[in-house]
Amino acid sequence: MRELLSRLLFNHNLSTVDGGENILYHLSDWPQDNCRSTSKQTSFRQGNSPDFNPSGDHNDLDYSRKSGSEYHESVLLDEVTHYLAPDNNKLFLDATLGGGGHSEELLRRGARVIGLDQDPAALSFAKARLSTYDDKFGAIQGNFREFGDILSTIGISGLDGLLLDLGISSRQVDDADRGFSFSKPGPLDMRMDPDAEITAAELVNNCEEEELARVFYEYGEERASRRIASAIVNRRKEKLFECTTDLANLVESILPRRGKKHPATRVFQALRIAVNNELRVLEEALAEVPKWLRPGGRLVIISFHSLEDRIVKSYLKRCSRSVIDRPEWPEPKQNPDYCFKLVMQKGIIPSKEEVRNNPRARSARLRVAERLPIGVSNAE
Repeated sequence: MRELLSRLLFNHNLSTVDGGENILYHLSDWPQDNCRSTSKQTSFRQGNSPDFNPSGDHNDLDYSRKSGSEYHESVLLDEVTHYLAPDNNKLFLDATLGGGGHSEELLRRGARVIGLDQDPAALSFAKARLSTYDDKFGAIQGNFREFGDILSTIGISGLDGLLLDLGISSRQVDDADRGFSFSKPGPLDMRMDPDAEITAAELVNNCEEEELARVFYEYGEERASRRIASAIVNRRKEKLFECTTDLANLVESILPRRGKKHPATRVFQALRIAVNNELRVLEEALAEVPKWLRPGGRLVIISFHSLEDRIVKSYLKRCSRSVIDRPEWPEPKQNPDYCFKLVMQKGIIPSKEEVRNNPRARSARLRVAERLPIGVSNAE
């Protein structure tokens, strides 16, 4: 196992972080691939989450949740835990580790967890937060599109659950130096992985007007995309964009503020998606999931905007139909992608209480699917 981990470290350039500390944590007790799902019948609540009330006393979690929320308050934490149903026999991949809130709850209930995140700052925080679970937790720096290669390299052959929390963390938003927010002046960056090549400033200052308009329209669903792109091109002839508030002020000069939502919200979302190639990454990761979930294993996904949720919903719909049909076909055919059953037909949204306590959770939507004990022709 150590040999595999060393090779992983080399192949993924995961040498050091924060003054030389190894980015791949807890090498001596990496989760072994000896966990198997146990068959268990559970009834599931469908629909929205205001009436969701999982059993168990969570008072003992108050301290850990409060300390973790200093970095990022995990969204739909109880619902994620409920549908993954962690126990001592299960191995999970938290493919978007972030501050480690979801992983902490899974670990607290006895499961083993592999955490994956492309942000070294998030990994450092999660390491400290989850240090008491050295024998059950390991963290790796990497984009979740690479999770299949990473699992193969460390000798994992299957998972009992996989979590994708597609939201940006509160720490990333609040850190002006990361350039995600228009509320504080900072470099126009927006890279999830600080070592990635392309920044938001490079896109804004170099893309053709037509390309900028396309990015704003497709990734931000911004109706004034052409006007904004034209204004950016005209302005950068005089001075290039370097600061977040500089761009935000330009957008606001074109689209006066109406209500609480800042006029630059959609533009910033579009640039972040483009810089990190978020939609393509999601599609590539989803294509890998059937190979790794064991029968009965759960895929749990939290999305935060319609573009993400549309991809997730379409994927789960496609993979949960046993037969497919088209008007030009003489008869229906077996679906080669059939491998999931939907745990609920509609996504779950946060309760009113959660939104009141954490307003950034308001746009979250959770979807859950369970791996069926059948092969998939395009994923084998």
